[in-house]
Amino acid sequence: MLAKAEDFFFSVKNPGNTNNPVGSNVTSVNVEQIPGLNTLGMSAVRIDYAPYGQNAPHTHPRATEILVVLEGTLLVGFVTSNPNNTLISKFLNKGDVFVFPIGLIHFQFNVGKTNAVAMAGLSSQNPGVITIADAVFGSKPAINPDFLAKAFQLDVKVVKDLQAKF
Repeated sequence: MLAKAEDFFFSVKNPGNTNNPVGSNVTSVNVEQIPGLNTLGMSAVRIDYAPYGQNAPHTHPRATEILVVLEGTLLVGFVTSNPNNTLISKFLNKGDVFVFPIGLIHFQFNVGKTNAVAMAGLSSQNPGVITIADAVFGSKPAINPDFLAKAFQLDVKVVKDLQAKF
């Protein structure tokens, strides 16, 4: 009885600002933007990509994602779990659809010289997102660089430089 149209509406008609280090912008449409999604188990995102922009490797701990390319050409992929860690990837064009299974690290990269746009549906009203580089190199407080150097088989100076970027 208290529901109103605004509880079920949000616009994604305007492109997001892709002027950032990764060259993309994700506009979330989840229960925070549309209260009417509460308990419905779904959400969406609009992803805008500058030329050669990317949606950096990330995971959704609570959702499978289905992506539809609206404009441009994307290289997309995900990595299967241990022990195989197999890369499953494909070039997508306008109208193509690709699925990223729940919890797996995945990415999208605009391989074109023009902007690209995609929409994705997610199987949770609050799918969550963990961007891998941000989580590993940008944690607060920082993960011990000696530990990361050993884990990634890198020089400690390289790890400290990466941490400084996040």
